[in-house]
Amino acid sequence: MGEMTAQHESTQNSISSEILDREVMQHGCAHYKRRCKIRAPCCNQIFGCRHCHNEAMNSMEVHKTKRHEIPRHEISHIICSLCDTEQEARQVCINCGVCMAKYFCDICKLFDDDISKQQYHCNGCGICRIGGRENFFHCFKCGCCYSIVLKNGHSCVEKAMHHDCPICFEYLFESRNDVTVLPCGHTLHMNCFKEMQDHLQYICPLCSKSVCDMSRVWEKLDTEIAATPMPELYQNKMVRILCNDCGIISEVQFHVLAQKCSNCKSYNTRKI
Repeated sequence: MGEMTAQHESTQNSISSEILDREVMQHGCAHYKRRCKIRAPCCNQIFGCRHCHNEAMNSMEVHKTKRHEIPRHEISHIICSLCDTEQEARQVCINCGVCMAKYFCDICKLFDDDISKQQYHCNGCGICRIGGRENFFHCFKCGCCYSIVLKNGHSCVEKAMHHDCPICFEYLFESRNDVTVLPCGHTLHMNCFKEMQDHLQYICPLCSKSVCDMSRVWEKLDTEIAATPMPELYQNKMVRILCNDCGIISEVQFHVLAQKCSNCKSYNTRKI
């Protein structure tokens, strides 16, 4: 794989700037600026890119119950947008010599002129990512690329991104939307996380751990509970609780507002 990547980068560097500058950002679809279309290996039809194919196919009634998508690595033939020549996937047209796109990955068959995205191919993920190789690292336990700032401080979760977003149910691993990593290690879309916060939801939808520092909220609950004494009938009532944050089971005094973990002092608890 390393030799293939080195050869691929060498091929990119050998292409003259004159070819790269021809027709730059003049063609493409809603998803990519490029000078080629693809022939879908599944239906033999021509589309602007694999996303155009997926959107068109999944809007059809026949595919409503099961998603129909092109595996990116199976795309083998493209059509030049300038001269309509069909050919095997390559960066430079064999007929008119135009560069299909400034960024080209011969593994993912990805063509894109907008190199401000800082695309790079991750061998660990097996697909292209955006944001610059130097800004990310691949965690082999989580099975995905994370920001370099998380390298020594994130909680590993097996195949953390190989599942649907628990809010919108889009598959996270290949999502084109920003993904955030919660302190517990679980992942979801950044926009979905913000929507959770807008609705005052501050626990992970998968494991129920707190997603941020809740100490100030717990202090307010301390004050409210102190100001709200329970009726005499319930003053000595004890309940067993499980803390969602530290996982400790403890027996504490019942209160109608909330029960406080005797170990970590969190109110993110449940009665058992």
